[in-house]
Amino acid sequence: MPRWLYTILLYLMLPLILLRLYWRGRKAPAYRLRWRERLGVSSPSSALVQRPIWLHAVSVGETLAAQPLVAAIRKQWPDHPLLITTMTPTGSERVKALWGDSVHHVYAPYDFPHAISRFLDAWNPAALIIMETELWPNTLAAAKSRAIPVLLANARLSEKSAQGYAKAGGLTRSLMQSLSMVAAQDQATADRFLSLGLPPEKVSVTGSVKFDLSLPDELSQQAKKLLDQWRLHEREVWVAASTHDGEDEPVLAAHKQLLQTTPDALLILVPRHPERFKQVADLITQQGFNMARRSAQQNVSPLTQVLLADSMGELLLWLAMADVAFVGGSLVPVGGHNTLEPLALLVPTLTGPYFMNFQVINDALIDAGALAVVENSADLADAILRLLNEPKLVAQQRASAEQVMLANRGAVQRQLDLLQQLIERAA
Repeated sequence: MPRWLYTILLYLMLPLILLRLYWRGRKAPAYRLRWRERLGVSSPSSALVQRPIWLHAVSVGETLAAQPLVAAIRKQWPDHPLLITTMTPTGSERVKALWGDSVHHVYAPYDFPHAISRFLDAWNPAALIIMETELWPNTLAAAKSRAIPVLLANARLSEKSAQGYAKAGGLTRSLMQSLSMVAAQDQATADRFLSLGLPPEKVSVTGSVKFDLSLPDELSQQAKKLLDQWRLHEREVWVAASTHDGEDEPVLAAHKQLLQTTPDALLILVPRHPERFKQVADLITQQGFNMARRSAQQNVSPLTQVLLADSMGELLLWLAMADVAFVGGSLVPVGGHNTLEPLALLVPTLTGPYFMNFQVINDALIDAGALAVVENSADLADAILRLLNEPKLVAQQRASAEQVMLANRGAVQRQLDLLQQLIERAA
């Protein structure tokens, strides 16, 4: 498919795109706001913002993954403005919560040529960093025409995605030519990009920046405060993190099974998307659990069986309080979420079988004995009970996780070096 045909099709889809925004806004009203930014109408709040480094992170997952890289960029270029774009309101909220006014944030424009041109005219970035895999033909073509270097950071590409790109033929080849450098998480990803036409000199296997996760200094104190306040030291606490539609039912079924042998157990249930909070709250009530809601600032009492963590930006806090963690998006074919977050906190961790978005990382953890896979609610309940009652198994998982994480650190510095080379070459 030539790019001109792709662009025509994109313009024909514009009414559907706007309708989808409106429809999503019925559950998440933030989708109905700031539409002009999505059409490229945005500009720096100050005329002093010159040639920012532009980092694009699609949503929450990519924003969280970008944390160590953002910290390194700010340390390397403390006087250089940093522009971070996202596509979702939850991603926007994470950017503001993590960095506040120390970075600039707007929504990324849709891939319409005029929208991209307006955006680039307003911001005139010195370089573009795209987190993981978010390749838009017109955006990359515009960056190339303006000599803006593009680094695909922390790049991952599954076999299925590579097959999809291969079907686009010439459009994909032009994408590969528009990238300045791909920092691949693993060799398999690098090979897939090469098979799509990426020149060999444009790919480097750097590992994943997720291994360079840095935990907030105050996190352990915050966790201890809540554990003390809610008197949880004598209770078994497990977290179901980042659950998706279709996962809450088996999670609650596992908790009901667990309560039969461990009646003091507390489940902290953390849905991935805020538009699902009410739906999950209704489900917990229907299942007959005694529930507290974080959004209502309700305290956990000795009778509380489920804490619904219907808040944003507190996942690490809940994980720091846990005896066991299950990482969602993996009992349903979503692709999984970051298992390294609980493991960095030395929390024994479980995942479902669908973790294709973290295939290489999770495979390494599983091979080392640092991560276990559960298939269903019964498996989940059994695995939690085993971890709660076998301290030797927990110690083994923790030691294995530390070894894997230590062996794979350093990706941030390697990707920062690539970025510096690109910026110096373009200067």
